[in-house]
Amino acid sequence: MNHFIYLHGFASSPHSAKAKDISDRFAQIHTKLTIPDLNAGNFSHLTITRQINQVAAEFPDDSAPVTLIGSSLGGLTAAHLGQKYPQVQSLVLLAPAFGFLSHWLPKLGNEQVQYWQQEKYLMVYHYGEGRSLPLSYDFVTDAQQYQEEVLQRPIPTLILHGKNDEVIPIKASREFAISRPWVNLVELDSDHALGNVMAEIWQAIHLFCQLPGSCKI
Repeated sequence: MNHFIYLHGFASSPHSAKAKDISDRFAQIHTKLTIPDLNAGNFSHLTITRQINQVAAEFPDDSAPVTLIGSSLGGLTAAHLGQKYPQVQSLVLLAPAFGFLSHWLPKLGNEQVQYWQQEKYLMVYHYGEGRSLPLSYDFVTDAQQYQEEVLQRPIPTLILHGKNDEVIPIKASREFAISRPWVNLVELDSDHALGNVMAEIWQAIHLFCQLPGSCKI
């Protein structure tokens, strides 16, 4: 039996609007969806490596196939999990954060990045908590090792990305998909949150994952 795991985004939580919407839809078709809290009670020491290890620990012991559904940084993490673990048989990536640092750090500005490097921590707004929390610079140094070039395992992959994404430009997903024939990119009339196209996203996930029951709620 396929095992489904949802990976929420950076500074988000299992209670995000997207996670809740998808979780509710899985519940309607009586299919289990696991949603680990990638903050792990310690957002300050978050790294992609920690996320990868945490999610891998959720894989079933019987080698049952795993489908990962990842949003933003969770999508990037899912892609690297798929590269590393043969048990991952398919990926659904929602506005995956390819080139995350190259998009995020310039928005912070050189001065703030230098301050972060020197002081070791930077206050970052956490949408799941509704407040700013300190994040270790280890997050950056760890993330630098996760490059898209290594993602070459031909896993059936569905990418859903908004054409008006203001956080991760859709160009990042286009460039990823163009050299990987196993990737299907669906471009949506939406922004990074994808909040206005959740019904379309569910229909695409339902079809791609060959889920039981009706794709409508």
